[in-house]
Amino acid sequence: MGTDSQFRDGQPARVDGSEREIGVSPHFSGFGIRAVVILIGFTAAIAQIVLLRELMAVFYGNEISIGLTLASWLVWTAAGSGLAGRVAAGVRDPRRAMAGIQVLLAAALPGTVLAVRAAREIWQTVPGEVLGPGPMLATAAAVLAPLCVLSGALFTAGSRIFAAETGAGEATGTVYLWEAVGAAGGGLVVGLVLIRWMSALEIAWLLAVLNLVAACGRRRMAVVAVVGIAAVVAGFGVPRRVERISQERFWRGQKLMATRNSVYGNLAVTGTEGSRTVYENGVVLFSAPDPAAAEEDVDYALLEHPAPRSLLLIGGGFNGCLAEALRHPGLERVDYVELDPAVLELAREYFPDEWRAVRRNPRVGIHVMDGRLFVKTTARNYDVVIVNLPEPQNAQLNRFFTAEFFGEVERRLTGSGVLSFQLRASENYIGPELAQFLRTIDGTLRAVFPEVAAIPGDTVHFFAARRAGVLARGADELLARIAARKLRTNYVSEYFIPFRMSPDRMAELEEQIRPERATPVNRDFAPVAYYFDAALWSSQFQDAYRRLFGALAGVDFGVAMAALGIGAAVLAAGRRRRRVAGACTAAAGFTTIGLEILLLLGFQAVYGYVYRQLALVIAGFMAGMALGSWQALRRAGGGMRRLGITQFAVAAAPVVLVGLLEAMGRAAGMAFPLAAMGCGMLGGFEFALAGRIFFGGAKPSDGRGLGTLYALDLAGSCAGAILFSTWFVPVYGFAKTALLAAMVSIAPAAAAMLPAYEEDRGE
Repeated sequence: MGTDSQFRDGQPARVDGSEREIGVSPHFSGFGIRAVVILIGFTAAIAQIVLLRELMAVFYGNEISIGLTLASWLVWTAAGSGLAGRVAAGVRDPRRAMAGIQVLLAAALPGTVLAVRAAREIWQTVPGEVLGPGPMLATAAAVLAPLCVLSGALFTAGSRIFAAETGAGEATGTVYLWEAVGAAGGGLVVGLVLIRWMSALEIAWLLAVLNLVAACGRRRMAVVAVVGIAAVVAGFGVPRRVERISQERFWRGQKLMATRNSVYGNLAVTGTEGSRTVYENGVVLFSAPDPAAAEEDVDYALLEHPAPRSLLLIGGGFNGCLAEALRHPGLERVDYVELDPAVLELAREYFPDEWRAVRRNPRVGIHVMDGRLFVKTTARNYDVVIVNLPEPQNAQLNRFFTAEFFGEVERRLTGSGVLSFQLRASENYIGPELAQFLRTIDGTLRAVFPEVAAIPGDTVHFFAARRAGVLARGADELLARIAARKLRTNYVSEYFIPFRMSPDRMAELEEQIRPERATPVNRDFAPVAYYFDAALWSSQFQDAYRRLFGALAGVDFGVAMAALGIGAAVLAAGRRRRRVAGACTAAAGFTTIGLEILLLLGFQAVYGYVYRQLALVIAGFMAGMALGSWQALRRAGGGMRRLGITQFAVAAAPVVLVGLLEAMGRAAGMAFPLAAMGCGMLGGFEFALAGRIFFGGAKPSDGRGLGTLYALDLAGSCAGAILFSTWFVPVYGFAKTALLAAMVSIAPAAAAMLPAYEEDRGE
């Protein structure tokens, strides 16, 4: 596969006939084709982020919905790449094929956004209603198919063009390199610029125009026409009007008052008779006025402390909670932490009464930052800390219910300080899934605090004190504190407190949620609570889902290790170099997606959700893939032994990464982008190296199979996206997950190192 035989005087040599036969075109040589491939990666990265956010508004924003969406994306992209590889040999002009695919992609981009929003009408759901895993997968698979198939086909078309210049063995690695460059740039642009200023349809329209311009090539008149038409359409506000119409249909049954495309999610404000509701990613964030929720959210917690003077409230302040807290006469300082500045903008504009009550009070300080990061960095101590966030339905929220976070709060409490939060429950019956979930939280609190109590009801209120003897001993003590503070309450009052805190109800709840010997502690690097919450969520739909989650949680770690090892060994079995190279690529895709998930979850756990730095982590990973591909392509040769050594490095990477995370803790924060780049370099180097071996005997004009290796990489990533996010990390924790990720890459690495390949193949 030497490149010298394919080039003469810097021009492609004739292979099997003529330059025309293999479709070489001066329009797609040198910089031009590289720019187009960069645009492919740029488009795919931005479209993936935008559509994932849109689907989260239709679904339920936990790791299961994200995993199913990513799996659908990767499967269809792999299918498009593999299918295009099969038909590529019959295409005489790959330049025209690529241009045609880009035109179709331009049409599919806005169409996919509209299809996602129409999915709610298909399932006849209402805002806030949760879909089951089956409808989630069906929706994601249906709406993403056209766009992803075209995206995968573009990779193969680009490889076909490069194959005419460099040979098939170099082509896929080269396209992989430049696509990764585009994806790194796209991740930064969408996270730091586009999402802040443009709607989803406007972003899709922009990408469509860029792809149409690229499809025109050097035809200046066509480019001018496309840009002119796009400017006219945008000038008349067509994308914005279509955005408004589609959003109104999406929120049918309610009056849509406003939408915001925040960097943290899709926000919407709807109005009904007498109240307004804020949704984030389709799930209720808060409603106002809501006096019952406001009283229960803060009054129980403040009454559990004998004389609170300072309060830290994390999240959920504008349903009346802040105003209710300020009614306690002894409270001198309230710090309110809200992650998303867009929520404050909506509160100021659409909840003016609640906003004025807070902003005019000198006792209130508002902090726009991650709540956990605030707890880590503040120098203040508090009598009461209230975590007023949704339950740990995903890894991001789980950070506020771990032993590490509880320990951070404990260090910020005064001597008689109290931590409080509430979780959904049941008034009369607590099923096995709910009991398991609540036991985990209760046990995690008891691992940090000497005194823990809970009040039963539709929501269970948890309280933990820094020293024993602080919490109220019963309903009478709470009622006495209400009287002493001269509070007038309607829902936390003498009519309801004695019922909720009756001795028999309190004893029954304590019995049901008392931790057992086998109850795990929820930790940053072993986030079991969000897995149990997912199991509880799944039990709402079909009993089969509940049984599946129960079975996964019961799988012994050794059994999981053995199953993965045997599966990888079977995949790599055989004496054919192509088979081993393909197995290495699929295993590397599996392991590197695991590295990316561990990096992102680890970043959230030890440093806090700071979006700019998170975007740097993702961009660093993609930039590393590009750099790794470039390093492999510039090195001559690279046989099975080098592939085996690289694959062993891929296997070791998860173990090394988790060791660094646990050793460095918060000090690792600024090192995350560098760690991401290092992980990406391994994946990119391995893919380019495997490409040389996989396509070593292919002719430049032979397009068959050019998409196969990319499809294998995506298939491995698809399996990893589901397993790591929904099973391995929450059930086994970071350390054991790293071993599982390593196990998949060890067998292909060992197969590549077998001496028989050197002897049989003459390397």
